[in-house]
Amino acid sequence: MTAVIIFCLLSVLLVIGKILRTAIPLLQHCYLPSSVIGGFTGLILFQCFPQLIPAKISATIGQIPGFMINVIFATLFLGTVTPPLRQIVRYAFPQLCFGQILAWGQYVIGFATVGLVLIPLFGVNEGFGNLLEISFQGGHGTVSGMAESFSTFGWEDGITLGYTMATAGMLLAVLLGIILVNWAARRGHIQNIRPFGKQDILQQRGIYHRDKQPAAGAQTVYCDSIDSLAWHIALVGIAILAGFGILHGLRQLELLLRPETKTLLMKGFPLFPFCMIGGLLLQKLAHRAKAHTLIDHGQMQRIAGAALDFLVVSAIVGIRVNVVLEHWQSMLILIILGTLLSLFMVMVVARRIFRESWFECAIAEFGQSLGVTATGLLLLRAADPNNNTNATQAFGYKQLLHEPIMGGGLWTALALPLLYQFGWLTMLLISGIALLIWVTVAFLIARKNKER
Repeated sequence: MTAVIIFCLLSVLLVIGKILRTAIPLLQHCYLPSSVIGGFTGLILFQCFPQLIPAKISATIGQIPGFMINVIFATLFLGTVTPPLRQIVRYAFPQLCFGQILAWGQYVIGFATVGLVLIPLFGVNEGFGNLLEISFQGGHGTVSGMAESFSTFGWEDGITLGYTMATAGMLLAVLLGIILVNWAARRGHIQNIRPFGKQDILQQRGIYHRDKQPAAGAQTVYCDSIDSLAWHIALVGIAILAGFGILHGLRQLELLLRPETKTLLMKGFPLFPFCMIGGLLLQKLAHRAKAHTLIDHGQMQRIAGAALDFLVVSAIVGIRVNVVLEHWQSMLILIILGTLLSLFMVMVVARRIFRESWFECAIAEFGQSLGVTATGLLLLRAADPNNNTNATQAFGYKQLLHEPIMGGGLWTALALPLLYQFGWLTMLLISGIALLIWVTVAFLIARKNKER
């Protein structure tokens, strides 16, 4: 019965979020997702009237994001055709360089600020140093995926703080991103933008015209054998199962190889990166069996999109306000520094790295660096609605190299266990070296562009 109530509750909040976005022009101008609006609506209601939601239901809601992120990562490669590595590097290398600088820069800022400022002043947990990249690059989904890791290392407050920073990052990405898009249009850096005021009323409200509604995906199997959506959901389940098998195997292997070690890395390692690997292996197997035509990426995107909406609304509703109030100074410092890094990269570095469409390429990275991939695509769509530049292709190819590592990838998942084993200073050194390497690469790209 609890599961039914939670599903109905989250569904109501999503619908309320959509209604509010449709009815309030300010929310339309800000391009706020309905899941964020609905999440804040639920958070305010349940803080003002805590009797509306029993403790058992509240605790269960907190488990939903951790499940949904596994679904999202399992779908990433299902139904896709991975292009040759040479083609990926050709289109995406400057984009990858830009994104890696942002990600490693967030780690450097996080570890340095926590170790040198926040621990001496406020006595915060060392895990604060990871929150900037986990929350901004990874977002609510990655925070939920790291929940088990936070609990394993005795810092469950990190879950609430991560959700809060992820929400702040998404809001800043959208609000500042739209301001940057309008600034670029006025300065003549982009010409393809269609201002909000020139969109028709349905576009402003986020509703497709009846005669322009796109397909949600292709049906690859006859429904008299199995419903196509059920088939694709089942494949996602198999990918998650494969990821679970890999993680369990690695945990057993570590126990076998390091039986006397007190800090086991794989014990605190989350499941969701391995769900991505499970999906990739399943896709490769389907290609080998010449059954890849039975997997449609469009349907996988809709499954992932639905999971993301439910993930965000449940994550925001589950924020514990008392924990946020206790650590608001530390979070504010990290949020400001992380935002300044992203603004610096767009305003100063971008035009030196990208030879063409520098703003479109940069604004997508700005959105991702503060508010995950979906926000980056939203801002890119605002700057280049008709895909007249190469930015969308470059950003998409870059994700194939970036996502498995950062923003919820293997390094994001590994960095937290490593932090608790080796300390913030060692992690700052590792992150600093990685950042220096990518900054050097960026310098070489900029010099090569200048010579041309």
